[in-house]
Amino acid sequence: MVSALEIKHVSKTFKNDQESILVLKDLHLTVNDGEFVSIIGPSGCGKSTLLKLIAGLDLEFDGKIIVGNHQVSGPSKDRGFIFQEHRLFPWLNVENNISGNLSLKNQDTRKRVDDLIALVKLKGFERVYPRQLSGGMSQRVAIARALLRNPDVLLLDEPFGALDAFTRTHLQEALLEIWERNKTTMVLVTHDLDESLFLSEKVVVMDAKPGSIKAIVPIEIPYPRSRTSKSFQELRSHILNLLDHHPQDKEDWSI
Repeated sequence: MVSALEIKHVSKTFKNDQESILVLKDLHLTVNDGEFVSIIGPSGCGKSTLLKLIAGLDLEFDGKIIVGNHQVSGPSKDRGFIFQEHRLFPWLNVENNISGNLSLKNQDTRKRVDDLIALVKLKGFERVYPRQLSGGMSQRVAIARALLRNPDVLLLDEPFGALDAFTRTHLQEALLEIWERNKTTMVLVTHDLDESLFLSEKVVVMDAKPGSIKAIVPIEIPYPRSRTSKSFQELRSHILNLLDHHPQDKEDWSI
């Protein structure tokens, strides 16, 4: 398999005037091209920190992160990033939020934006402004914007965490449809164990104090998946058992 992302001996320490806190310790992880991987773990284990390192938003770490054939040295169009909050520009309509600094007068850009609007099922909302959109629709715009430049890897940091349960489930299904159609490599950080099992080909379980990878669990359940199936529930129990020594964090896991 061709690797889209390689994390080699990555450690991260936060420093202040009084102490140094090791939040990631000697991480190794390979994500294959076109793979969907979720990262879960207790609060404070370094999941979001790792995603920011991959995105190139923080370069003060030890080790190497390689996307494609290039070592990460800062933000790049080869990595898209979707945050928990959509972060749309309120003064721009949907199509201009997606196009960003690219002119819609360019035929290639116009076609790409139109295709993405169709992909995230927002046809007819091209000229609508963020204040007129629901939370779920706003996140669809954010997904389309992140896909505009055909990134090699799409990074998702709790993208549905602020949404109600119905909208979250609906967007999980929409994201899975987009992934199956485009086969963009996706790395998702989530607190929702069911979400990780529903979407991913493998789940990376992180430990805490300091953050390290405790297990990498392949999810060998055919798509589409049923959350009530025996195989789904067995894998759910297995991963919960891996996390069982952190009882104080049990309330973080969506059930």
